Amino acid sequence: MSESNVEAFLSPKEEQEVVNAILVAEKNTSGEIRVHIEPSTTLDPYERAQEVFYGLKMENTKDANGVLLYIAVQDRTFVIYGDKGINEVVSNTFWNDTKEVIQGNFKKGQFKQGIVEGILKAGEELKVHFPYKSNDANELSNEVSKG
Repeated sequence: MSESNVEAFLSPKEEQEVVNAILVAEKNTSGEIRVHIEPSTTLDPYERAQEVFYGLKMENTKDANGVLLYIAVQDRTFVIYGDKGINEVVSNTFWNDTKEVIQGNFKKGQFKQGIVEGILKAGEELKVHFPYKSNDANELSNEVSKG
């Protein structure tokens, strides 16, 4: 799959809706959410998500509360990767609940909707454990990155 196919996965308008969902989710939490889309990976998807997470310097949040939604379009796979600060406090069902929201939409071909709903679901859980504080800074870019 070429770069243009990754570009076609989300239209510019849909990509902006994803960024808007990140902004909405981050208004309620100090957690940081990013989305990375690429054609495919030769690595195990979880390992690749971890590699992207560190490549984007997502571990540099004050509370170790970054979440990456990694999507390999051609492989039809995605991974939700959270930093250690999140994994220490969220319930065991958190990742599966968020995954099911995304997967249900993806199976219907509703990719943008799946990403948006997954981001908002993750934001709700992050809000419980990492509430927004008045002095919070946006520590990571909200733009969708592509590989």
